[in-house]
Amino acid sequence: MGPHPAVAAIRLAVRRVLHDVLNDTTEHTSASHPSHASHEPPTAPLVLVACSGGADSMALASALAFEAPKLGIRAGGVTVDHGLQDGSDTRAGEVVNRLATLRLDPVEAVAVTVGREGGPEAAARDARYAALDAAAERLGAAAVLLGHTRDDQAETVLLGLARGSGIRSLSGMAAVTGAGRYRRPFLHIDRQTARKACMVQSLPVWDDPHNTDPAYTRSRLRHDGLPALEKALGKGVVEALARTAQLSRDDADALDDWAAEADASVRDDAGLLVCAKLYALPPAVRRRVLRRAAIAAGAPAGSLFARHVEEVDRLITGWRGQGAINLPGRVEAQRQGGRLVIRQG
Repeated sequence: MGPHPAVAAIRLAVRRVLHDVLNDTTEHTSASHPSHASHEPPTAPLVLVACSGGADSMALASALAFEAPKLGIRAGGVTVDHGLQDGSDTRAGEVVNRLATLRLDPVEAVAVTVGREGGPEAAARDARYAALDAAAERLGAAAVLLGHTRDDQAETVLLGLARGSGIRSLSGMAAVTGAGRYRRPFLHIDRQTARKACMVQSLPVWDDPHNTDPAYTRSRLRHDGLPALEKALGKGVVEALARTAQLSRDDADALDDWAAEADASVRDDAGLLVCAKLYALPPAVRRRVLRRAAIAAGAPAGSLFARHVEEVDRLITGWRGQGAINLPGRVEAQRQGGRLVIRQG
């Protein structure tokens, strides 16, 4: 008799990602050391799981512990102590013990200090990824697995829709980010399947009270917004939103590639953007060219919003002699003699 369907589903998802990691590691080794690739025995890559102790990440940790040895992969884990709740250090220690019980090695807890920039959720996320990046570098990990599920993807799409940030926001989370470091095996698996996998394997889980705290936008969306949508529109909203994410990502990637190719064609011999050539581009492509130019000039990508790009775009499409547009990072965009000049002030 095989494993429970929920356990089989999470293991299959992790197995596929581990195969991808192995392939990427082999290709990287061959490219870096072509003369030694066929003579030296390959070093077993290390894959870490980022584990909070919740159902999603514990299910992921259990699947990694089961699948990695069969593929000759070393499996470890990291839990991040954000220090935002009393006893968080104790809980982090408990998670480390649970990971060690699964025979993951190395396992460690990393304490971080959460700032305030961008709000509590964004600040915690920034601190968490900085800690995971540092741990991956220190331990020499080939990849870090994250437990984001299809439900998390649906929430991310709705949050992007609420911000009005365009198709890139609607594309949600990518399966692979951070130049291949971060992998999300569960984007096609619902949260309930992960929880069921923990239950049938008798894995202890910790439910973060922040996940039910209405002070947090994602928590309100999870417990009020999505259930209201399902009540109004019927079941299947989460699956539809996840499909929207993938379709939007495909479209956004294609438009980004188009903009990258168009960039050189809208510049003069001095490398300045020519307003008339920009005007001839489709709006979606033109705005991507403008965003690329602003970032290249020093505007932080995370602080450059759609409204900033739209203001710059009006220098092309609604030119009435207006002055320079101030952008994040002390960058200015100004129309001069039929050229668009974007530079740091």
